[in-house]
Amino acid sequence: MPDIIYPFEPFKIKAVERVPVTTREERETVLMNAKGNVFKIPARSITVDLLTDSGTGAMSDTQWAAIMIGDESYAGSKSWDTLNETAKDIFGLEWVLPAHQGRGAEHLLFSVMLDREIKPVIPGNGHFDTTSGHIDWAGGIGVDCIGDHASDPESDYPFKGDIDPEKLRKVIEEYGVDRIPLVLITVTANTAAGQPVSMGCIKSVKKICDEYGIPLFFDAARFAENAYFIKTREKGYENKTVKEIVREMFDQVDGAVMSSKKDGLVNIGGLIVVRDGELYRKLASMATLFEGFPTYGPYLSDFARYSMKTT
Repeated sequence: MPDIIYPFEPFKIKAVERVPVTTREERETVLMNAKGNVFKIPARSITVDLLTDSGTGAMSDTQWAAIMIGDESYAGSKSWDTLNETAKDIFGLEWVLPAHQGRGAEHLLFSVMLDREIKPVIPGNGHFDTTSGHIDWAGGIGVDCIGDHASDPESDYPFKGDIDPEKLRKVIEEYGVDRIPLVLITVTANTAAGQPVSMGCIKSVKKICDEYGIPLFFDAARFAENAYFIKTREKGYENKTVKEIVREMFDQVDGAVMSSKKDGLVNIGGLIVVRDGELYRKLASMATLFEGFPTYGPYLSDFARYSMKTT
């Protein structure tokens, strides 16, 4: 079934939130008091907040209703069942583990997969700041292998988030396979202003990873947005649905970490999805300590089950 193109936004706005409207003088005073540090500016003084897109989308009436009917059982939650089934349907990976948000998922993945003793190296197309922080915390090094198009504002290359295969090979050869537990592709590339990654790039990186026996993972916060860019910009995908493209993207990887606060369109939540059951068991053991029981209801499933279905 082809994607539906609406002549207007097919929804009604049921709630509004007031925002402050400040004068130039007031903004100058706020900036001076914060010494130019935007993280120290009170949110009540911000009219247009571009600091993040995490959790800033409006949730649907169905999502809000899910809060009230969600199963908050500590284990075996029916909300978990729905999330699990939906994530498997979208991503096609067998093992699903919820987290409170993306950085919680990163913490679990790197705690399990990175061995501090070998000073691990994680190549990618520009790691997000929390990703870099977790890699550093786990004793690793993040290496940027993004293509040169990303830093060229005059370039009209449609996929500036692409990894340069030759840069990736060079990193693997320089550091050695034993020090590289995984390659991480961020879709879309956050540190490159959210530029998309092509399917061709994903498949070429997969081929290199298979050649060296290195697992390939996504940081998948904007997986649907990236799929839409593939549909509109990459030859051969114009007649495929976003969901079909998402499945083809995830067919190339061994797992993914994801914040549900972007394309998931929820206020909080995250996921890890993996193919390997043994890796899942290790992650789930760690999750019990830091995130909650793997089939725990309250902190994620009530929201994500509806947002994932409507993505």
